[in-house]
Amino acid sequence: MSQIFREVETWGTVIFFEGSSESLTESQLALAADEIGAFLRHVDEVFSTYRPESTISQLREGKLSIDDCTEEVRGVWNATAFARDISAGLFDPWCVEGGYDPSGYVKGWAADRAADIFAAHGISECVINAGGDLTVRSSQPKKIAIANPDNRDEVVHSLLLSHGAVATSGVTERGSHIRDPHTGLIAIGAKSATVWGPDGGIADALATALIVSGKDGAGIFGHPQLEGYHCFVIDRNEEYSWSL
Repeated sequence: MSQIFREVETWGTVIFFEGSSESLTESQLALAADEIGAFLRHVDEVFSTYRPESTISQLREGKLSIDDCTEEVRGVWNATAFARDISAGLFDPWCVEGGYDPSGYVKGWAADRAADIFAAHGISECVINAGGDLTVRSSQPKKIAIANPDNRDEVVHSLLLSHGAVATSGVTERGSHIRDPHTGLIAIGAKSATVWGPDGGIADALATALIVSGKDGAGIFGHPQLEGYHCFVIDRNEEYSWSL
């Protein structure tokens, strides 16, 4: 079996991805990995809020309208609007200081697209780790461990995933950085929220929403459009966990 493992520094973090195949050569896997690396850098160039020349920065500054943007950007815009609506505004990239910011969706979305690139090359076994957001495509379920945000060495929950995505938001990596779009204040609903399901971008957005809401956001998962999504949440104030 041929295998490949790569690291790409972008988005202010490191993206790890690996793929394997019993029928392709290492050089064929390398071509796919090169394409993924180029795509991940492209995502940063287009969607970064820190690059003044990016499409998103120009949208935020009013130099572009969404109608002027590429199909790719319009697709993310529409998907984040769906995530906003399905979460009752708990995830709202329009209620961000400075203007529209899809960062809470794009990381999971990009991990899925990277897996799609592997698939287009005939590579069906892969894992993409985009700063802690995972996309998995595997014939055998992989065990995903969820760490205690106060002690990364302690596993507090685990799940099995063979085809789908896992996204975690919380205070572990960046401290208390998520704001409640309804108040503009630092979100205090949950300390850590992990969501898994078929779409990485939606999982990413829902994890952000649950940091805002805590247990009050459980009703989100009653929407029929979210069938197949599940969560594990550690609420902030009561210091207890719950799952769906």
